[in-house]
Amino acid sequence: MTEDNKRGPDTEVDLEDMVSSSDSGSRQPAGMPGKLLVSIAAAWSLFQLWIASPLPFVLGFGVFNATEARSIHLAFALLLAYMAYPALKGSPRDRIPLMDWGLAILAMAAAAYTFVFYEQLSQRPGAPILQDVIVGVIGLLLLLEATRRALGPPLAIIASIFIIYSLAGPWMPGILSHRGVSLYGLINHQWLTGQGVFGIALGVSTSFVFLFVLFGALLDKAGAGNYFIKVAFSLLGHYKGGPAKAAVVASGMTGLISGSSIANTVTTGTFTIPMMKRVGFSSEKAGAVEVSSSVNGQIMPPVMGAAAFLMVEFVGISYVEVIKHAFLPALISYIALIYIVHLEALKANMQGLESSNPAKPLVRKVIGFLGGLLLMMVTAIAVYYGLGWLKPVLGDAAPWVVSLVLAAIYIVLLKLGAGYPELELDDPNEPIYSLPQTRPTVMVGLHYILPVIVLIWCLMVERLSPGLSAFWATVFMIFIMLTQRPITALLRHRSNIGADIREGFLDLWSGLVTGARNMIGIGIATATAGIIVGAVSQTGVGLVLADVVEILSMGNLMLILLFTAVLSLILGMGLPTTANYIVVSALLAPVIVTLGEQNGLLVPLIAVHLFVFYFGIMADVTPPVGLASFAAAAVSGGDPIRTGFQAFYYSLRTAALPFLFIFNTDLLLIDVSFLQGVMIFVVATLAMLIFAAATQGFMIARNRWYESILLLLVAFTLFRPGFWMDMIHDPYREIPPAQFVEALGNVDEDSTLRLQILGEDDLGDPLTTYMTMPVPDGDSGEERLENLGLELLVEDERAVVDMVTFGSKAQELGFDFDQEIIQVLAPVDRWAKEWMWIPAFLIFALVVLLQRRRRRRDRGSEPVSA
Repeated sequence: MTEDNKRGPDTEVDLEDMVSSSDSGSRQPAGMPGKLLVSIAAAWSLFQLWIASPLPFVLGFGVFNATEARSIHLAFALLLAYMAYPALKGSPRDRIPLMDWGLAILAMAAAAYTFVFYEQLSQRPGAPILQDVIVGVIGLLLLLEATRRALGPPLAIIASIFIIYSLAGPWMPGILSHRGVSLYGLINHQWLTGQGVFGIALGVSTSFVFLFVLFGALLDKAGAGNYFIKVAFSLLGHYKGGPAKAAVVASGMTGLISGSSIANTVTTGTFTIPMMKRVGFSSEKAGAVEVSSSVNGQIMPPVMGAAAFLMVEFVGISYVEVIKHAFLPALISYIALIYIVHLEALKANMQGLESSNPAKPLVRKVIGFLGGLLLMMVTAIAVYYGLGWLKPVLGDAAPWVVSLVLAAIYIVLLKLGAGYPELELDDPNEPIYSLPQTRPTVMVGLHYILPVIVLIWCLMVERLSPGLSAFWATVFMIFIMLTQRPITALLRHRSNIGADIREGFLDLWSGLVTGARNMIGIGIATATAGIIVGAVSQTGVGLVLADVVEILSMGNLMLILLFTAVLSLILGMGLPTTANYIVVSALLAPVIVTLGEQNGLLVPLIAVHLFVFYFGIMADVTPPVGLASFAAAAVSGGDPIRTGFQAFYYSLRTAALPFLFIFNTDLLLIDVSFLQGVMIFVVATLAMLIFAAATQGFMIARNRWYESILLLLVAFTLFRPGFWMDMIHDPYREIPPAQFVEALGNVDEDSTLRLQILGEDDLGDPLTTYMTMPVPDGDSGEERLENLGLELLVEDERAVVDMVTFGSKAQELGFDFDQEIIQVLAPVDRWAKEWMWIPAFLIFALVVLLQRRRRRRDRGSEPVSA
């Protein structure tokens, strides 16, 4: 056994405790309390499956509305929080104290109050009685204590501050003061309505997030986690720095199953970190690679972190749209991390592990890869159009036929896998000197990909809701867990089918329990974050914050973005990603959009929310409190702070991307064609690789300082060519406002006009904003104006809004009565901004030429060994 792999039992216990205390609760009571704990957790999973399924509507009972479902969801979360999370570090882990039993029952009762007394509460909206207030006060206090136990003090303290702010408004200084909220008003808003604790965030946790977390837990228990790790190592482990490249890919695939950066780091890092150290990575760099790739698992579609589902509600777009916008930055980020690992291997002249695959010529490898890719594409096209043709023909029988076909494919894949040796769980403490063969490793677990395909199909093709898509994928996953062992036993001619069936049910039970325990923290976080969102809506502190941010940033959008990024990182030191996203997006996302409009930069709302999401995830990396870095350091034996700084250094690409897609929304595939999207992907990937080479100080040879600057300049130009083109040629020409109708008739239908509007804010003060107005259909300016739903009064070179048709496009854009159009900017014909890529590539070619020449010279000066 090598020294790198020696980890005592104390380290193993610390790792387990770190994951459980942050994700599922570190208490493991023995005897009847332990059985009750896991039974309640399994019951929660079954309840969530029930409300997500069509069965309540088919059978006519067990139908819960949104308020009732959220109430029961939080009741389960609070009950399990007090049972699974000890009050203090010194509290018992092997039993549940009597006081915790009492608090658990009391918290559950307070959360279930809106379910039990739903009819009575609906008959007196906005008029709580003393009983309601007592229950609400108890509920808020116990929710805050559960938050402290499950997530640490920071979120509980922040929520408490917002509660105090709501009550103490009249005594607050300066612009922070407000008229205040009574205790009755506070409880009504926070506990009895859908504005506070039981608001949108908890609703998303109830409807979407739980099922995706459960799906991941079941997939992991079935063996997919081990399969993904083995496949990644068999494919990449033999290249330079191969184990690190395999770690990136394995963590990306494991990100499909795990919504937790810490659990992902420990799950994959236990195997990948020792192997990275074996090929030459230091303890800190091995841990940092694992942290960077595990944290990025939350931004990789189709199954992103819990916060991505909140975007669906907060931004008001479908989950498919969120996936579309998030896909390109996430993929670019992962490709760049693999390249960074490659550069580290080149710098240190590392080698990979020994491959077990038979030697093949490069041509055969390329043909094999392209053949497999072509087969997948043909299969996907055949399935897509085949189902499109079959569904109308089969009618109501279509779901049953599709299910049978899916079951047949599943059995065929099991038959293929049965022809190869079963995957074994490796002991991470034992050295691995050779890698598994690729073909047997891939073939033996292909059936694990089927539930993911079902999930993507339901989301992207059938366009089902995220909750229903996750439900059908989970149902198929349950079917696989119960049948894969006995069917494989039959195919491998083994006789112990009874034991295999029992093992399948045990795996299912374990997955149901694990999924629910992993959801405790998320359920509590979304409920507590609801307190902050409720306080913002009740007190109007959001408007105050907009003023404060505008004063601090002096109206400069870049400073606002930096302020938002820093706030996300600071809050992320103590808040989980989901709660961090809710808090920062509720406070600052509207501010960024509004101030952007006032400064002439029209930022799409989805871009702002993704910006906040990215920096919330970055907080898991950033020292001094990046928990994922501490988990990786526990595995590697390195210094956690140095691991954190190294991981942050590797993650600079993830920190740069949000700023880039705010100013260049092409990266989010907003309003681009398919061919444009392909071109943007290729160029943006090259730009990110060049950025990685600049920040790592190495490309073909070690960078000179001026080469790093040139590479950063090239990367910036490829990412945002419009910056330079706008300096050469203004993209718009100004038209007098009185000629607005004429300008509207002269521009092309698929173009847009930029308008500067003078109006009033909510307080009646003058407010100037910008808007982008798509040109509507019509043969003339007057007809287009009418189709827009707008009437203008033109007097003395002034254009004033005289009428806005209700429900029209003009109303959607934000036009209002008596607004004045003070500037009209129409697009002009000019060179495409992409022409700026040419000088960028020429500069890049120059740097490549310089480095290749320097590398040849350095090689020529090396002494020849005897």
